[in-house]
Amino acid sequence: MIKDNFALRLYTRVARLGSFSAAARECGLSQSQASRIVAELEAELGIRLLSRTTRAVVPTEAGGEFLARVEPILAALDEAEHSVREGGELRGLVRMSMPTSFGIRDVIPRLASFAERHPALHIQLQLGDRRHDVVRDAVDVAIRLGSLADAAGTAKRIATIPRVVVASPDYLEHHGAPHTPEDLSRHRIIGGTAAAVPSAWRFKRDGQESTIKLEPHFSTDENEGAIAAAVAGFGITSTSGWACRRELENGALLRVLTKWALAGIPVHAYFPMGRATRAAARAIIDHLVANFEREPPAEAMDR
Repeated sequence: MIKDNFALRLYTRVARLGSFSAAARECGLSQSQASRIVAELEAELGIRLLSRTTRAVVPTEAGGEFLARVEPILAALDEAEHSVREGGELRGLVRMSMPTSFGIRDVIPRLASFAERHPALHIQLQLGDRRHDVVRDAVDVAIRLGSLADAAGTAKRIATIPRVVVASPDYLEHHGAPHTPEDLSRHRIIGGTAAAVPSAWRFKRDGQESTIKLEPHFSTDENEGAIAAAVAGFGITSTSGWACRRELENGALLRVLTKWALAGIPVHAYFPMGRATRAAARAIIDHLVANFEREPPAEAMDR
């Protein structure tokens, strides 16, 4: 019988990352230590789990099957430990992935009280508008805006964010405000991750729907950059109302085309491990959902 689960956890990280050195850094080991521990695990099991070449480290067929069976067991062990711990205090590491704007403006401020209740829990956030490889990066829960393309795992809708079209007062003073969606074709457009989807420029009014095809004059791969560009007067952008709430409240940005309705942006918590998701990840999402329901950040959307 395997004496402890550290070797198992290390093996899962080597297999997912495809690298002994990367897994070793995560676990606070040297590469040689990580290699030795996994080799001892293979010897104990009597089977080769990993195929090692100069270019990559990948699971063998047996190693892949072992990985698929071990990961849910490790998650269940974490769950069992949490269930019997006095006071339900959470421990260990929980990894979360989410878009930058949403993480900085709406998640981090709401996690302080949760972190205070669980001081032994390390919450690690991976921020970026480009979606991470959640399995490779061992992400416990990913918060995603918009549609979900993943076939595996489970998801839970946690909020719906209003969409807005905005520009700076200076830009509108110099170029005028659009009065209809079609007027946007005569304006400078800022492209960002939130403005790159078809629904970003889909408008409804009096039962009529129109989708405007626009080419950006300035673009960025981060929504925060698009908001900053709008504040600087580069042009008009379509974004999440929550992401630019502060700028709407202080007058740095103004909404345009307010008589037209835009589809809201769904926000989901995506759990790559499905039922094997660690208790800490589910607890954080429950905390965020309760917080969003209690204090919906929608005041600026009514202006």
